[in-house]
Amino acid sequence: MIPSIRRSVGLLLAALSLPSVAPAQEPDPVAQLVARLDLEQYKANIKGLTQFGDRRQGTDRNRAAVNWIEAQLRSYGCSDIGRIKYDYQPPAPRARTDTASRPPARDTTRAQGGGRYRGIRTRTGVNTDSLAQRDARVRALDMQPTTPGAREEVYCTKVGTGHPNEMYIVGGHMDGHGWGEAANDDGSGTALVMQLARIFSGPDVRTDRSIRFVLWNNEETGLNGARAYVEQRQALQGSAEEPTWLGMIQHDMMLFDHGMPRADGTMSPEQRPEADVNIEFQSNAKFAAQAQQLAWVFQVANEKYATDYPATVGAHMTNTDSAPFQDLVAAISLRENERGTQVGAGWDPQWHQPSDVYATYSDKDFRLGLNAAQTTLAALAGLVGATLK
Repeated sequence: MIPSIRRSVGLLLAALSLPSVAPAQEPDPVAQLVARLDLEQYKANIKGLTQFGDRRQGTDRNRAAVNWIEAQLRSYGCSDIGRIKYDYQPPAPRARTDTASRPPARDTTRAQGGGRYRGIRTRTGVNTDSLAQRDARVRALDMQPTTPGAREEVYCTKVGTGHPNEMYIVGGHMDGHGWGEAANDDGSGTALVMQLARIFSGPDVRTDRSIRFVLWNNEETGLNGARAYVEQRQALQGSAEEPTWLGMIQHDMMLFDHGMPRADGTMSPEQRPEADVNIEFQSNAKFAAQAQQLAWVFQVANEKYATDYPATVGAHMTNTDSAPFQDLVAAISLRENERGTQVGAGWDPQWHQPSDVYATYSDKDFRLGLNAAQTTLAALAGLVGATLK
């Protein structure tokens, strides 16, 4: 068709209000992958983890949970399944301090990892009283005490097809304590990582770069499982045994954002209207600039693909399994609240308590965790060049 006729046809179609045919757009593979996340499957993973009680390290229930996680990863078709093995010997006990005492109602001291406490704070600590757990079933599950010795944690890998020797590490810790079920801390993060492993392991999913999904052990004793991984694997990067690390993303406590404690120390039973996904990096880390850039990639992914909750970026990541990586590679953490200044100030009354059981949480709480999963899945899919066959 000559140009003048083409223009005439276009004008005629416009005059008749007939739409011109636009070129068909290819489906967005990231949106398709995010749509594969399912609230009920996420909840089922958390529920499955709670069958082992708090999964405290150094117990039979912890070892059974590691085995169960591995079986689930195998059922997803995740490849390169393995275990990190290490020995844990607890440090000599220190003089006791009263961690459950209530701080001043208004306190502007700095939280561990940076940041300033603001507003009302309430008590935090680790419950060590078995009788505080009123549910006899849960109390029985958690009864066996921890013993020192050999430890294991499981991982699997989505192997990239273009650059398999470069990878992102995605983690959550599977151990807990406090005489509950560790449903939120950190069943919620472990289940999130397992769901990402399930989706990226789909037979029609290809990635240019690799992703390693790691379920850390011994987080509650001082990040020992993550530290063991760094000690054993850091020097192997670039070899056939260990791809080069491009970034590390941790997920720790994903469900509970009910706001600041009230003046009397109680909490709202309802999720706060401003609930969000917190993305943190550590501003004084050697790779702070790179980690900040990675955090903003995740915030942009949340803006585009998460269905219900926005994301905020903070600069005071602390006390989580990304910390051993932060001076070696860009490392960030996703969670329900700011780790130091909010969780550390008592914003989550279930933290290390008997009330951290599956039944405590509503679908709104679980959906907050699912939105964190959407955020990480979408960001990772872009970073590793995910496509669908």
